[in-house]
Amino acid sequence: MDEARPRVVVTHWVHPDVADYLAGFCEPVLPSVEQGVWPSERVAAAAADAAGLIVSMADRVDDAFLRRCPRLRVVSATLKGYDNFDADACARRGIWLTILPDLLTAPAAELTAGLVIGIMRRVAEADRYVREGAFAGWRPRFYGATLRGATTGIVGMGEVGQALAALLAPFGTRIVYHDARGLPAAAEQRLQAARRSLPDLLAGSDVVVLLLPLTAGTRRLVDRSALRLMRPGAFLVNVGRGSVVDEEAVAEALATGHLAGYAADVFAMEDWALPDRPASIPARLLAHPRTLFTPHLGSAVDEVRREMSLEAARQVRQVLEGQRPDHAVNRIA
Repeated sequence: MDEARPRVVVTHWVHPDVADYLAGFCEPVLPSVEQGVWPSERVAAAAADAAGLIVSMADRVDDAFLRRCPRLRVVSATLKGYDNFDADACARRGIWLTILPDLLTAPAAELTAGLVIGIMRRVAEADRYVREGAFAGWRPRFYGATLRGATTGIVGMGEVGQALAALLAPFGTRIVYHDARGLPAAAEQRLQAARRSLPDLLAGSDVVVLLLPLTAGTRRLVDRSALRLMRPGAFLVNVGRGSVVDEEAVAEALATGHLAGYAADVFAMEDWALPDRPASIPARLLAHPRTLFTPHLGSAVDEVRREMSLEAARQVRQVLEGQRPDHAVNRIA
């Protein structure tokens, strides 16, 4: 270790030019294998004498972790949601916690739109049908649903929700939304979006899209009782956090036919901050044909991921050079 240069640990693979940028102001320590991610114990061992830490969705930073890292000055997250990271514990130890508020919006909205269309048009089922060799020419099969004339309910109308509304509106869908804060009247008019209570949104939407962070108030927000409020034959799409839904209840609603389909980019087993999180995705949810799943690909656009990692590195540099980072979520006395 070069004693004159602070050590910065990156828990996951980053683009070579990001590694080069880091090398310009610190001693970077990071996986060498493309697409590699370090397990938690290796991260903790590497970060024991580090000044900076660049983390991803696969990581968990809590007080027990921080006790092992006495020199740490900044934890820089390459994501927007930070439920896996204890901001208060960082602040108590004089450690900045930073996020990326803007870079994920467009790719996350695009993926969400793809999942909405994919589940409504039964794309995954039809794909399997072709790959299994069953397709011998057109048959009256896999009839799905259309956005035209349908009502899309967006739960969580932040930047991603607004970007999604703008993407879907040209398909001829009516947009309603639920958000505790609501949008300014000008934004509602621009998006042609009407605010609703959550029960009204669930009861009146043909497709419900969840774009919520994981908090005490949103955990299992969509449970059995909420699903019963939804229209028979409606679709549910989750691109917020897995634990916002009760996955077992979703599996039941699919099995009974009450839900016409479920698409998700996030799963409860990823929510590391929850001590009782499930170890895996429910088997009957995985097995149901009316599902469409992606492995947390919301920001998985190559150039976007590169810029995200570079911006996270910039946040670390600001702290190590004695500045307040631009995107801190906690306060340091």
